[in-house]
Formats: sequence, structure tokens, C-alpha cells
Amino acid sequence: MKKFITFLLAAVMVCSLAACGGSTSGSEGSTGSAAADNAETKIGFIFLHDENSTYDLNFMNAAKAACEAKGVTPVMKTNISEDSTCKETALDLVDAGCSLVFADSFGHESFILEAAQECPDVQFCHATGTMAHTEKLDNFHNAFASIYEGRYLAGVAAGMKLNEMIESGKITADQAKMGYVGAYTYAEVISGYTSFFLGAKSVCPSVTMDVQFTGSWYDETLEKEAAQKLISDGCVLISQHADSMGAPTACENAGVPDVSYNGSTQDACPNTFIVSSKINWQPYMEHIIDCVLNGEAIEDDYVGTLATGSVELTDVNTDVAAEGTADAIEAAKADLEAGKVHVFDTAAFTVEGKALDSYKADVDTDANFEPDTEVISDGFFHESEYRSAPYFDLRIDGITTLNEKF
Repeated sequence: MKKFITFLLAAVMVCSLAACGGSTSGSEGSTGSAAADNAETKIGFIFLHDENSTYDLNFMNAAKAACEAKGVTPVMKTNISEDSTCKETALDLVDAGCSLVFADSFGHESFILEAAQECPDVQFCHATGTMAHTEKLDNFHNAFASIYEGRYLAGVAAGMKLNEMIESGKITADQAKMGYVGAYTYAEVISGYTSFFLGAKSVCPSVTMDVQFTGSWYDETLEKEAAQKLISDGCVLISQHADSMGAPTACENAGVPDVSYNGSTQDACPNTFIVSSKINWQPYMEHIIDCVLNGEAIEDDYVGTLATGSVELTDVNTDVAAEGTADAIEAAKADLEAGKVHVFDTAAFTVEGKALDSYKADVDTDANFEPDTEVISDGFFHESEYRSAPYFDLRIDGITTLNEKF
């Protein structure tokens, strides 16, 4: 009986290691060879919310399109919280035969990392995270995109609308105040609202902006209330880095122009929607699926760009946008792609009244968030060059944060 129990325990351990791709004698990694039939290859996806979140829906649409394009089978898990549930779900996906697992939310990262450490022959990719370039695991990877460029272009559209309002006499130049609904006081959000502001400022020099944080990525009530507060405080145009229809709905109800995020809200808000920027995750997802199928390495840190098709703007709503907006966006996009314009040009902003020629950012994130990398050179802040996730955390002049939500 004792020998039988010992044998049984050993068998269970071997099966467990095989499920996680662990090191057993003669085992081979999932990326060692492509499946003869791609449909037999399963790709697991972990989403923080469901399709009611514009953020998660954007990932879901990309995942479906990428899997269809590559002929592989997606296995999708929705409403997965940023706790141990995430790790459990990742391991469940491995047990289900997934050779690649992708998670879409910042707070998933530590749990995805734990799963990757336990399952070294399965590939794990994580959006918006910061740890892959320092952890340097062969099977753990981060990805993001230069969405600050997309937000800058959306800001150009906002600035054009402000100019139209000034020229028509609806507001004066000193009343060109925008509002921004942000989720958390993360560098990602700060980078996003600052690039949006700088895009608007590039065409409307008198613009200012107030930011109201909600402390949640997805809370329709809080986002709607934040937008309403900003409007009542005199903001004449609203944008957001939050995931529900709360802010766009508040704008439509109040008749205030709106620049949304992660997709068009024109159908729901035809009288106020101007344009939206978003990350198109399909190019990256196709890339990592190809890597798995072909047994190729995946980058530790990947940054999608305008050139890769990873940063997009929706069509401009010509019924609301100022005349010439589409052309202004195209001109600014061409300058960005040619390197003639940099979003965080240090000549375009000041901090406490002073221009910057040096700044150390927290790129190699640690528990104390200590600055470690010089990120200003050649006259601009080099965002998303030293790691994929944003690290621009400067509070520039012209933007007022009304609260703090970490």
C-alpha cells in the first residue's frame, strides 16, 4: 500500500508538471513546433470585465479577429478580478490546453507572473504591465502602444472645437477649459491626459484643463458624476480615461462636446461625440500567435505604434467636429510619424513655471517607485521607449487635478 501511494503521488506530480509545461524528462515547450492544424492551438484570454466595458470590448474584438485570422481557437474568460482569481483562471486555461495566455488589466500582472513562473513552457502576455523587462522570464511578456500619440491627435480635434467655439462667440479664449475623467493617478493616466491636453494646446494656446479621478476603471455612476461636476465647474469639452459610457452620456445630456476613448460613441451620443482614440490590439495578438505557432521568441516588452496600426482614431463626427478637423489630424499624424513633432516636447510645457532639460522616471518599477532612468534628451521626454508601459508622471502647468485617487 505504501509503495502504491508513493507511485500515485509521483504520477500526480508528473501530470501537474505536464499541465503547466513544467520540466519533466523529455518535455517540450508549447512553442517548440507549430500545430499541424492551427485550430488545435488554443489561446487563452483573461478580461477584467465583459463587453459592457469599452476597454475590455476593445480587447475582445481584437482577440476574436486575431484568432480568426490565424485559424486558432480562442478561450475567453470575462469578469476576472485583479486578485488570486486571475492566477487560478490562468492555470485553468493552461489545464484546458492553451499554449498562450493573455491578460488585459494592469492589476492582473502579479498573478500572471506567478502563473508564468509555475508553467515555464506556456507563454504569458500581459497588457499595460511594467515587470517583464526586469523579470526577464522567457515566457512572460508585456505590451503596450504609443497611445499618447493617439490621444495627442484626439486633443488636436478638441483644440479645433475650442477654437470654433471661441470664433463663434460661444466662449472667450480664457473660457477654453476642458475636463477630463480619469480612473487612477497612475503614470498611464497622467501620460494620457497630458498628451491630450498638449494636442489641444498645439492648436488652441489658451486651453486649460481640470481632471477628476474616480478611483475605478469602470464605474458608470462615478464617471457620469465626475463629468457632471466638470461641466458644472465650467468645462466646455470633456474627455476621459475610464471605461464606461458614464462621461459620454453626461455630455450628451448636457450638450457638451465629448472626446471618448476605446471606440466611437457616436450612435449613443450623436450630438456631442467628436472622435475617439484607441489601441488596436489585433496586430500584437496576431504577432504573438505567430510566435507560438512558429516556435519563435516573444519580446519582453513590445510597443505598438501608429506605423504598426496599433494606434487608431475613429472617423471624425463631422456633425459635431469643427470644420477641417480631419485634415488637421492627418497633418499632425504625418508630423508625428516623420519625427517632426514629439508629443512631450519640453518646449511645449512647463512644470511650476520652469522648462525641463532633465528628468529621471521610475522605469524599473520597485516597491518605492524610485526614479532610475533619465528620460529627457534631444528636447523631449522619451515616453514608452525604455519600457512599453507609460512612465510620464509629470504634473505640468495648465492642468489642475481636482482630487487624488491612487
